[in-house]
Amino acid sequence: MRERRGVVIGRVDEVRALADTLRASGDTARVLLVTAGAGMGKTTVLEQARRTAAQDGATVVRLGWEDEADGPPHTADPAVGAAGCGLVLAGPTSGLAAVSPATRSRLRTAERTGGVSGLSAFSRALATAARQVPLALVVDGIDRMPRPAADALGLLLRVFRPHGVPVVMTGRPWPAGDPARAQLSAAADEVLALPPLRPADVAGLVDLHITRRFGRPADHALADAVSRALGTLAGNPRAVLSVLDTLDERDLLELDGRMCLLHGAKHLRLATEDAFLLGFGRPHATPYPGIVEAAIVTARVLDHAEVHIDDAFRMTPSAGARALERRLDRLITDRILTADPHGRLSFAVPALASALRTLPLQRDVQAHSARYITSLTDRIGAEATGRGYPRLADRVAASGPLLDDALAVPLLLAAAREDARTDWPRAARAYSAALHRLTPHDARTPAVLHEANTLSLRHGDHDGLLALGEPLRALLETPHTADAEDAGKPADLGSVAAAWAWAALHEHHGSPDDIQPRSGTTADRFPTVTGLAALGGLYGIGTLTPVRTTAAAHTPDAEPGHHRTPLPSPAELRLVAAAVGSHTEVSRARHHLPPEAIDDQALDRLRHGAAYGDLAGALTAVLGDRYVTAADSIAAQYRGMVRDYLAGNWEAALVAARRIEVRSRTRATAGVPHLPRALAAEIHCARGDVARARSWLDLVPDTLAHPLTARARLAVRYWSGRTEDALGQAWHDAQQARKNGQLAGVERLLLRILSLAALDDGPHPVQQVLEELETLHAEAGTPMAHEALLIARGIAHHDTDSALSAHRLIKSRGDVHLNVISCMGLTHIADDPRPWLAEAVRDARRLGLGRPFRTAVNRAARRRDIPLPRLREAKEMLTAADIGLVRMISDGATNRQIAAELACSHKTVEQRLARLFQRTGCRSRRELAAFWLNESLPLPRTASDPSGPHSPDDR
Repeated sequence: MRERRGVVIGRVDEVRALADTLRASGDTARVLLVTAGAGMGKTTVLEQARRTAAQDGATVVRLGWEDEADGPPHTADPAVGAAGCGLVLAGPTSGLAAVSPATRSRLRTAERTGGVSGLSAFSRALATAARQVPLALVVDGIDRMPRPAADALGLLLRVFRPHGVPVVMTGRPWPAGDPARAQLSAAADEVLALPPLRPADVAGLVDLHITRRFGRPADHALADAVSRALGTLAGNPRAVLSVLDTLDERDLLELDGRMCLLHGAKHLRLATEDAFLLGFGRPHATPYPGIVEAAIVTARVLDHAEVHIDDAFRMTPSAGARALERRLDRLITDRILTADPHGRLSFAVPALASALRTLPLQRDVQAHSARYITSLTDRIGAEATGRGYPRLADRVAASGPLLDDALAVPLLLAAAREDARTDWPRAARAYSAALHRLTPHDARTPAVLHEANTLSLRHGDHDGLLALGEPLRALLETPHTADAEDAGKPADLGSVAAAWAWAALHEHHGSPDDIQPRSGTTADRFPTVTGLAALGGLYGIGTLTPVRTTAAAHTPDAEPGHHRTPLPSPAELRLVAAAVGSHTEVSRARHHLPPEAIDDQALDRLRHGAAYGDLAGALTAVLGDRYVTAADSIAAQYRGMVRDYLAGNWEAALVAARRIEVRSRTRATAGVPHLPRALAAEIHCARGDVARARSWLDLVPDTLAHPLTARARLAVRYWSGRTEDALGQAWHDAQQARKNGQLAGVERLLLRILSLAALDDGPHPVQQVLEELETLHAEAGTPMAHEALLIARGIAHHDTDSALSAHRLIKSRGDVHLNVISCMGLTHIADDPRPWLAEAVRDARRLGLGRPFRTAVNRAARRRDIPLPRLREAKEMLTAADIGLVRMISDGATNRQIAAELACSHKTVEQRLARLFQRTGCRSRRELAAFWLNESLPLPRTASDPSGPHSPDDR
């Protein structure tokens, strides 16, 4: 456990309950038993409660037992003594010094007497001491007490309970058939079970630990990964800290000032010294006979293959199969392993499996798997083995050269075809393993390549499609390929090449060299690959290349086969590419699709996606239900980031940016996500954090041509003090984008240039930028260009009607940041600017806008001679008590933690918070903390921090 500001994270209520018990006296004294599993923080909670009670004047004395190996060292206090039957009384220092000498004498007499009479005398002496000083007893770890000591404690509490002396005991749950422990439960007036930490408390614990070790807070995803890795131990404080202690600088990456995890939850592990205590329920020194070995074997096999209950005899030699089966049963009975309804085994705590895989093992698991598979295929044949035991495919793949290709390939292909409809991920792995063994000269290779491609494409398996790259290149670069063409194979290879390029595009592999097979004639034989590469350039993925469009190429898309595959047809691909260009190009491309292929609303979504380089959004608009992609692909995650950006959930957008960046640096199949970096830079710059914005933008090459990157560069340069350079370069970027045919998104760049030019009299007059916007609107004809033009007319000509029309359109479409710009424009020209400035401020609070926005607000207020919104004055109205409350909120304390620190009720804290929210205009704890810490308008409430002033989960 870790403490923050003197409060044990996630245990405020429990500490208070124990402290109240220890402070009790007279008739209110009672016996409280605290139970929880290993690592749940029983000792930490007890110690914190003891300190709290001691601060209030209570004398808390520890009652242990003789030869207590795990307990704290006993003091040499003269009041310390044996209470008989192995019990030992020890004060933390000289806790009984305030007791009268006569009472201490009676305690020593009771010590010498021992037995039942000694317990009786000991009880009376304690009661006498309790009348002289507030006295309490604590017993930590009663589950470890030897039987005589447990019997003596039970007798003391049930028969000779000292009047006025409260007792708090802690221990793990024990079997119902243990009579010694059962009598201790019966002696307790109340049993308090420590629950697992809530997810918010786990996040706080992770954040505190990572900050102390690395000097930076943890990314939100790190706590989620730790909880997934811990499985049934999620919420166990010691397990959380154990996993975190195994991390070092190689496992983490700093992004946005936060420490991000560089690998998945599967690779997180418990520290070895904690794995046995937490995973097996006992220390390493006393493991189950043979159980640990069985667990290690299972963990190693599960690393690369499924394990079913009936697989025991396949993991060890037959002589040990029965023993291993019994051990697996024991692991399942003890809930170390779990089995799903289909019999698949998994570790209840995945981090335990990762820890076990690091331990040495005498057996060669893979060698035995190879021997077993060989013997089975010798009996029934390789293909029959694959069809009858498709789960063995993963074992075959892991065996590598231990199995001959002549045996492995037929088995893998039979297993893949058997699993294709019922377990496609395993089938895809089997196909990949077979292709790894097949040579380009093998006559089966083209057909297997096509089967694997069809399977992965149908399920949006981009990793599987990209894995086909090497066998495809090898096949294309061998003379055997010419024979395949005569046999009618080029269409199969063309579809494989197109699917490979499709997957590469979704992972932001931008260069044609990356997404095309290495062949001098690839572009001529597979034009779809070249078309996809060109599409990537238009959407900010890689190098911008000219798109070949000829009148002859525009033929109606009447091929029915295209509507049964996730890949776009040539006509659909042309429409997605045309969406970045002019209205004429879009109309021409749309004309060659069936009338019902895409409606006007879908067309607007297509052009909106094109403006942000949102490839997944654009393809969804065109393909509809046919579009299938991996949820964790860069394209899919960037689509979510754009949605969050437009909706004003900028914290969520930055979380997505960090997640995408981590994926790009850790996955071999991932490319370089330039547009997510640019969008993250724009968010930080709008919030006034130019340093972080620059750190993101430095990752984007200057050669990347896209309106979104130009917007980010403009913001960073301008707020770095390079005003003329920023506006001049942004104007050049806008002109260059138009020459490149990238019209979508240029309207926001031009609007930003116009807004800044109107303030600073930049090198390009406002009227010139307005004319450029009018020309762009006439050429592009998009709703976004129309909105930008209306706002620009309002700014340039003080046209209130145009500005109001833009505001209505933006509110209808949903773009919070653009709405702020619209409201700020209306603040300058409307008859009554106050409501528009107030709306701009409210939306800016959601976005967390910083210095640039504050500068604009102050300038607008001065020009219109109106007061600033009250939100800016709230800090001056705070009292000293209010400031203390806000500081605790900024430290992450919950309402109950605040109540404990302020010595008031939870309801009182809620009432004070409600008044603070009303006075400051904040709507969440996060906004209030940001208002105080950043000296800016507050941040919005997000899913990662759902607590509000009246949240039922805020305890």
